Amino acid sequence: MERVPFQATTGAELYDRVRELPVTVLLDNVRSMYNTGAFFRTADAVRARKLLLSGITAKPPKKEITKTALGADEHVPWEHTWDPVAAVRELRELGYEIAAVETSVRAVDVFDWRPAFPVCLMFGHEVEGLQPALIEMADTFVRIPMLGMKHSLNVATAGGVVLYELLRKFSRLAPLALPRG
Repeated sequence: MERVPFQATTGAELYDRVRELPVTVLLDNVRSMYNTGAFFRTADAVRARKLLLSGITAKPPKKEITKTALGADEHVPWEHTWDPVAAVRELRELGYEIAAVETSVRAVDVFDWRPAFPVCLMFGHEVEGLQPALIEMADTFVRIPMLGMKHSLNVATAGGVVLYELLRKFSRLAPLALPRG
């Protein structure tokens, strides 16, 4: 069987009008550079607006990021901040829905969530999660169904699940629904 780029398949037609997914991903204190690189690669794949790296989250150029990003770290817009609370406050002022990807009693299933684009997805430290100040800022808590013995996914895997669900939802909006900002 011949491998071809997704854009060459008939399945790509649904996504033709998605020039940019109006999603900014905040990675707060993500300790693994490989996870950061995986986020770059996924952000590129879905055409996410930007990665916002904060705290100890490594920033390019780093060989560990490049190893998993496979060059996406050269194409995806990103910035670093030591003050993620101020950055999220700015996004809120721009009309973003602030969504914490965290398991919580208040969380909505990612497949039931009706996002209000543009969206800021917040992901935290692999063990400790998001810092309390960011949790307090969340408009929405989003969870991924976990049916096995473990109660969480690797942060980069979780990012892929949520970003692709947002791409699916955004691509089905009215043809005139274009990203804001």
